[in-house]
Amino acid sequence: MKTPPIVSTAEWQEAWERMLVKEKELTRARDALAAERRRMPWTVVEKQYRFDGPHGPASLVDLFEGRRQLIVYRAFFAPDITTFAEGGSYPDRACVGCSLVADQVAHPAHLNARDTSLAFVSRAPQADIEHLKARNGWELIPWYTLTDDFDADFGVDDWHGTNAFIREGDRVFRTYFLNNRGDEAMGSTWTYLDITALGRQEVGEDSPEGYPQTPPYQWWNYHDAYGQDA
Repeated sequence: MKTPPIVSTAEWQEAWERMLVKEKELTRARDALAAERRRMPWTVVEKQYRFDGPHGPASLVDLFEGRRQLIVYRAFFAPDITTFAEGGSYPDRACVGCSLVADQVAHPAHLNARDTSLAFVSRAPQADIEHLKARNGWELIPWYTLTDDFDADFGVDDWHGTNAFIREGDRVFRTYFLNNRGDEAMGSTWTYLDITALGRQEVGEDSPEGYPQTPPYQWWNYHDAYGQDA
């Protein structure tokens, strides 16, 4: 292994400051891209999709859990899935890549505080999904069983992907879609919010006029303290 040069502390500081300029450029570019996402057109979801959930049948509207936005990740977990790491098998293991995504998911209470729900969907039956969640410590992720062509209609029948939706009453709109390399960075509260139509909903964010916004830190909280009196 050929390592980079070994330099003095002062030289290292200079190299870091040069790199910091590029990192700030990347941050500004990421913010600008998220701002463009918030201006993406919406498309109405016409079909009535059905899922099986831990409490029985559910519609796409039910997956919102009463919130305005919904993020849906298609995770590959079913008897015919073979993308396991060495030693893995169904029903103890899901697709190794999708499992890595599940391991990265932040506490959903932070998304919920921004009027946004997260759901995973797979072809496996609910009993196996509940087994997988308990085995891997994913109990907090709402996880539903696909029962129709939702995956084919939203580009996730052959490969993983993340779809974003927004709701106006019972009317649902698709607002964004991300897959392939874009999925590998998903899991944090911020990366999820940055693909939604409303964004992080913070003051200073470049959003269309009238979008909901509150100051940073004002809405941030411990995951078990949202909704509680101070």
